[in-house]
Amino acid sequence: MQTDEVLPKRTVFKIAATILLVFAVCFAQESQRTAQSTPPAAVPANSQSYLDPLPQETGVAGLKLELRHLKNSGRLMMVTAHPDDEDGGLLTLESRGKGVHCLLMTLTRGEGGQNELGSGLFDTLGVLRTLEQLASDRYYGVDQRFSRVADFGYSKTPEETFQKWGGHDVPLADLVRVIREFRPDVLIARFSGTDRDGHGHHQASALLTKEAFRAAADPNRFPEQIKAGLQPWQPKKVYVGNVCGFGASTCADENYTVKLNTGEEDPLLGTSYVQFAIEGLRHQKSQGLGDIHFPSGSHYAFYKLVDSTLSKTTDVGGHEKDFFDGIDTSLPAIAAKPGAVEDAAPWLRPELSKVASQMGESVGSLANVSRDLDSLVSRVDETDLPSEVKHTLEQYLSERSQEAATALNLALNVTVEAKVVPPGGPSASLPSEKNALTNVSPGQRFEVIAKLHNGSKYWLTVQNAALEEDWAKKAHAEQSTIGPGEDYYANFLVEVPEDALLTRPYWHRNDPQTESVNEVEGPYQTRPLPPAPLHVKIDYEITGHRGLHSPLPDFLRRNKNDVPQGSISSQVVVPFLDEHGAPRKRELAITPALSVALEPGEQIIPVADGKTRTADVGLKSTLSSASQGMLRLQIPEGWRAEPENPSIPLPKRGDQSVSEFKLLAGNLKEGPAKLQAVLDAGEKSYSEQYTLITREDIGSFYFYQLAVQHVSIVDVKVPKDLKVGYIMGAGDDIPAVLQQIGMNVTLIPPDKLTNEDLSHYGSIVLGVRAYETQPDVVKSNQKLLDFVSNGGTLIVQNNNDTGDFNSQHLTPYPAELSRARVSVEEAPVTILAPDDPIFHSPNEITQKDFEGWVQERGLYFMDKWDDHFKPLLECHDPNEPEQKGGLLVAKYGKGTYIYTGYAFFRQLPAGVPGAIRLFVNLVSAGK
Repeated sequence: MQTDEVLPKRTVFKIAATILLVFAVCFAQESQRTAQSTPPAAVPANSQSYLDPLPQETGVAGLKLELRHLKNSGRLMMVTAHPDDEDGGLLTLESRGKGVHCLLMTLTRGEGGQNELGSGLFDTLGVLRTLEQLASDRYYGVDQRFSRVADFGYSKTPEETFQKWGGHDVPLADLVRVIREFRPDVLIARFSGTDRDGHGHHQASALLTKEAFRAAADPNRFPEQIKAGLQPWQPKKVYVGNVCGFGASTCADENYTVKLNTGEEDPLLGTSYVQFAIEGLRHQKSQGLGDIHFPSGSHYAFYKLVDSTLSKTTDVGGHEKDFFDGIDTSLPAIAAKPGAVEDAAPWLRPELSKVASQMGESVGSLANVSRDLDSLVSRVDETDLPSEVKHTLEQYLSERSQEAATALNLALNVTVEAKVVPPGGPSASLPSEKNALTNVSPGQRFEVIAKLHNGSKYWLTVQNAALEEDWAKKAHAEQSTIGPGEDYYANFLVEVPEDALLTRPYWHRNDPQTESVNEVEGPYQTRPLPPAPLHVKIDYEITGHRGLHSPLPDFLRRNKNDVPQGSISSQVVVPFLDEHGAPRKRELAITPALSVALEPGEQIIPVADGKTRTADVGLKSTLSSASQGMLRLQIPEGWRAEPENPSIPLPKRGDQSVSEFKLLAGNLKEGPAKLQAVLDAGEKSYSEQYTLITREDIGSFYFYQLAVQHVSIVDVKVPKDLKVGYIMGAGDDIPAVLQQIGMNVTLIPPDKLTNEDLSHYGSIVLGVRAYETQPDVVKSNQKLLDFVSNGGTLIVQNNNDTGDFNSQHLTPYPAELSRARVSVEEAPVTILAPDDPIFHSPNEITQKDFEGWVQERGLYFMDKWDDHFKPLLECHDPNEPEQKGGLLVAKYGKGTYIYTGYAFFRQLPAGVPGAIRLFVNLVSAGK
């Protein structure tokens, strides 16, 4: 779900916190033995990292949770529209509680929502919300996939949604692809596909899920996937959610098929499934979910069966006890997963039954299970089964084999970590963040140290330690034996090849403000992100008991020559000290050697400007030593940049440089223009900026954008000598735009508002969601109204929390904020008061000024107001009633009070000329 939709989560939790999860309930001291190197410098203890396993995934609890997965062959796939739509409580119940293998497919990355953490919107927000979703998924215990389609903002109908997404076959193809890859038994739509779902994206996600249930099994649907090697797959059942309304504690019998209690406590998790899911959901902070809580007690999830390939699985009341009623989810059931296999491989089910019968928590039983599953993978590969059947069996068996290996490592308490060595060498102290090798570039060399800790009571012999990637396979360590409580270290010297894949999104849009489908490149289609670039794998044997020469107990052997084996892997991470001196670690990334940024990224230039402007080109690098490059600006015809093509020194790692260009813009006519910075260094040219997106509680990834400045040349007049105060809310870029067109704008920190002398200002603007996100603004509301009464102009932009806004009586006269919005950006606008000065000074506003708007007209319009307010505009979505509460003006004392729900926070940064002119007039009202 988006933060700007239906009911704000904060309000919903206040209303029904005991029953509701809104759209988202969705969630020895060591001795050391060195094998090949000296160990790295000691790392101070620190709080759990996102890259560490959850506490519940370690020790005895982790082993028991892993065994639940190992014993269960069931597969479930849930489909939603946006990050935070998921029923995390249900996913946690199925995955953590029952051991079902679960996958969550989220059609969009939430790019079109608002950002409670700041002004980052569109594709930058999409990367952030991808990382947040993955942080939530850790708790649910699910795999994650996304489709190509983008969140383009609120949509009221699935028809509009499909039209924006280039037709329903675009997301349907991705959904079918994931079904054919994952091969679920059960398919679940989080929503119902009806008007009850609200958002058109929600409705579309359910409609697509129901269609994909049959389409995935039809080889004539998306045959290009079949040609590329995927095989048709028919799930057995499909369910829809939201059958009784979100958060419903009861549901009419005829409305649901399955009712599951996600409020049940799990002793391995130490809490209920829904509460554990909430711990994950809190990571979705850009959605305003960082401080949500959920009470103990029963909480039910209701879903309805809408299609099935099985004979009747419901009781006389039309109900089932579980999604998998009628489906065998035992380990031996793998033998029947691909269809009629048992006649061709009659030995498979008995062998799997044997594996299941010996499964336990001991090292001996898990060693046997691991060996047997590995043997079955090899045996299937040698059979004459059809390739598609063989591929399916190998997928299932390989997954179980990996789970058995993980369980064995947990039983043995064997762990591994692989770290990039600090620039000063293994014994050096941790570097600062800016000097750490968190990102490396093609051609660069660095060292990796892997440490295997043997926490068991057995002697282990390391057979091989290697980097798994093709370009690093030559680096490996020799055989070595380590005793209980000891560590094994392996060193790797790595050189990144010139053709190494960069750590960057594989999806992009050329114009995120107008395009709603991503272009996809590379092999990672539907994956959340490309995988980490470097992994270490260590293979070992269990070779002794306590003493090196003590034989292994019989329960660890099949015969006297049998030696149980294990393996363990880890991605390579980079340790460093953050700005507070606390130790942290981050995923290793591969980036270009140089990042080129042209600032500002957006520039608004008035037609009558005539000023010399500046553009700054910022450079960052991964270089270990300085060198030279030539910097050039590609500018529109008739413009001039000074200096021309300067030769500049390139910064070293940890440093950055800024080169300033003076720009004289010529031939200024209203419309778009573009500047681009290009750096030539050696035989390569660089013209992209990559920006790290991360927080302490989530992973890390880089967002790339061309070193481009998008220029909007606007015919706009601005008032002279008007001083404007701007108070930020959730974050937007409107102040920068106003400053670029020549207005005198001062940012007033919300926490300084109480003591600020407002008499210095002629107008004050509240940023989007200011009352909702800044408690100090609410506290100082009377001061703001006094400012208006004394002759000032106050502009209040949209707030999403209608309940709080209305109950706090923040307007000078009675008025009520509603959820009304106009989501079609081309919807006609009627000027209701054409003689009002706001439409004439300092800019003449006409119908042309409402052309070219992006994403939406507006949101959170007033629906009631007293006669002191005058509505200035009317606009509504097709086939909906008139909306006149999007722009209200009232005289209050000597001043002017304005409320606007029109989406200026999207229009002004996008350089929409008419929106800029109108907003300037609003700021200038009464002056």
